[in-house]
Amino acid sequence: MNRILQKEHFSEKVFKLVLEAPLIAKSRKAGHFVIVRVGEKGERMPLTIAAADPVKGTITLVVQEVGLSSTRLCELNVGDYITDVVGPLGKATHIENFGTVVCAGGGVGVAPMLPIVQALKAAGNRVITVLAGRTKELIILEKEMRESSDEVIIMTDDGSYGQKGLVTEGVEAVIKREKVDKCFAIGPAIMMKFVCLLTKKYDIPTDVSLNTIMVDGTGMCGACRITVGGKTKFVCVDGPEFDGHQVDFDEMLKRMGAFKDIEREEIHKLDTKSATCEAEQAASGRNAEWREALRKSMKPKERTAIPRVKMNELDPEYRSHSRKEEVNLGLSEEQALTEAKRCLDCANPSCMEGCPVGIDIPGFVKNIERGEFLEAARTLKKTSALPAVCGRVCPQEKQCESKCIHLKMGHEAVAIGYLERFAADYERESGQISVPEIAAKNGIKIAVVGSGPAGLSFAGDMAKMGYDVTVFEALHEIGGVLKYGIPEFRLPNKIVDVEIENLSKMGVTFVKDCIIGKTISVEDLESEGFKGIFVASGAGLPNFMNIPGENSINIMSSNEYLTRVNLMDAASEDADTPVTFGKRVAVIGGGNTAMDSVRTARRLGAEKAMIIYRRSEAEMPARLEEVKHAKEEGVEFLTLHNPIEYIADEKGRVKQVVLQKMELGEPDASGRRSPVAIPGATVTLDIDMAIVSVGVSPNPIVPNSIPGLELGRKGTIAVNDDMQSSIPTIYAGGDIVRGGATVILAMGDGRRAAAAMDRQLRQA
Repeated sequence: MNRILQKEHFSEKVFKLVLEAPLIAKSRKAGHFVIVRVGEKGERMPLTIAAADPVKGTITLVVQEVGLSSTRLCELNVGDYITDVVGPLGKATHIENFGTVVCAGGGVGVAPMLPIVQALKAAGNRVITVLAGRTKELIILEKEMRESSDEVIIMTDDGSYGQKGLVTEGVEAVIKREKVDKCFAIGPAIMMKFVCLLTKKYDIPTDVSLNTIMVDGTGMCGACRITVGGKTKFVCVDGPEFDGHQVDFDEMLKRMGAFKDIEREEIHKLDTKSATCEAEQAASGRNAEWREALRKSMKPKERTAIPRVKMNELDPEYRSHSRKEEVNLGLSEEQALTEAKRCLDCANPSCMEGCPVGIDIPGFVKNIERGEFLEAARTLKKTSALPAVCGRVCPQEKQCESKCIHLKMGHEAVAIGYLERFAADYERESGQISVPEIAAKNGIKIAVVGSGPAGLSFAGDMAKMGYDVTVFEALHEIGGVLKYGIPEFRLPNKIVDVEIENLSKMGVTFVKDCIIGKTISVEDLESEGFKGIFVASGAGLPNFMNIPGENSINIMSSNEYLTRVNLMDAASEDADTPVTFGKRVAVIGGGNTAMDSVRTARRLGAEKAMIIYRRSEAEMPARLEEVKHAKEEGVEFLTLHNPIEYIADEKGRVKQVVLQKMELGEPDASGRRSPVAIPGATVTLDIDMAIVSVGVSPNPIVPNSIPGLELGRKGTIAVNDDMQSSIPTIYAGGDIVRGGATVILAMGDGRRAAAAMDRQLRQA
């Protein structure tokens, strides 16, 4: 008895449990509930029975993690026993042939609505079901509802699925087009209140279920008392369903918040998770009361007068010899709170226009301002699979921060990147890492080729939508360029590992050491039942300059150098992979990869580490912060110089580089002024190592292995605006499409491709 037979993860905090309870299953009717207790000192929780199988002797419950007790229940697994399951309790739903019935379900309220819909349909009603949730991922039991309804209308707050809008808009649309004889509403109390206000206007009888406020369930405690039609009623005995037009919802909402402060303390008993009260989640947009209160707490002039925070950093001399210690130390809580106050919470936030993945920037920043750091992290993770990564390596100064209203007012932009990192780090260090809400599994297999930022972003979005996602990685580590290309002093591996583990918890499967196009083919994937493929194999083919002596010993690409040091840990004494420890190192290029290479060389003991760049410093594509850090660490910058020849010693090792002096001419296609050689002006430098960092090209293995795939001029995969290739089932993004891009642009490609592939598969 009370054994869990099945467990299904609907979304981040919603689970379906099938329990062994033969007596309850035999007696249960639509509208009945049970009282559940986990542990000898556990709290009693009312849960409506979503389904029952009298033959198998099972009942189905849908549970949302809200507080300590519900979280403990959700942590139980198949085979575990629930301490107590009491029921069936309450009065069964009154079912008859009303005529046309609208059933409005919000969030987990959809689960107790299902048996009512089934019973109404069996009684001969025309049933129109309106399912509502904040996002697509929060719509549950859609398939089951469609099987028992004449029509199903989906409403999401953000428009990510179905129609954009609130449940009341969906209900009113039905009322306006046809006669409605009865309405049932189950969901958050605030939702039921507004549905009842709407139906009262149209004089449509409406029943609501109020089991969420019960404690004992048998009538012995009286905690669930409410006012209905001016009289006190007990939900567990007289309900849980009542005439919604008679319920005093305002009184009920106050009672529901009576133990909020205690619950906040109790939830800390859990070491692994935190649960946010549903009432707190109900309103988080700009018009939420707490957001309005924050805006009123300070005048805009007071906010803009606050100076931009300065990132805490390791000492330059110390860090230039420390290969794995992160340079940027992050913000303290006090710094983050102060910086968040600088945000004006604009009505039309231009900062979001500069974000390729569409992060709700004001939303997460204002959560930081009010001290809700975990909620800030959750807001980030709704649209970003890698917030801790992006907070460290994305060029915010060229994207979101470049659109900040502060710049137009003559002030420095809000430090959005610093705040993003703070929220993600706070969540990780708290041990209360949330998993985004996951839709019910749809059984459709999706393959991802490559585990870099584009692939991970795509995988995360598809997993949230219920797809069975497998990521195939050619290397022995997951993370792509995040692992092999970016040094740990800028992006520690442990940060990447946590983000990847989060994806694993979402159901993403990772397969290492598998080269698509070699180990297995795209045809093999299709024969194994994969219905969609996203190619994110990157641009791992380094470019060289093709100048004399470039193939001398100790001249390597930045890809090779960083892969040896970062991925293979070649600089460690116990590593089998060798790497050259140059003393006079020249790095050719002016991008972030060049900065990573030269700063790595400095940490590996280079006495003279130089950046050689053919344009001026103003044209460097590297982040200003990376240039600043490199200079502080002793890196020399030799701009307006370009290598034209390498000279080797008798053993073939590079010993000198000949540089052509340059001057700037007219701007080229990129908008940067073109470098022009100064005739006869050259200089020769002594070096013992050169690292070439002048760009990359797409790795041809995957594209060339797919017959009929259309390629671009430089070997990139040609795609349309939806990231779809010439083969309809194959999408692509990141460097394999762009030929070289930032982490955040690659992630944006992944998100765009996921949305488009989902639309295509749903229409199939």
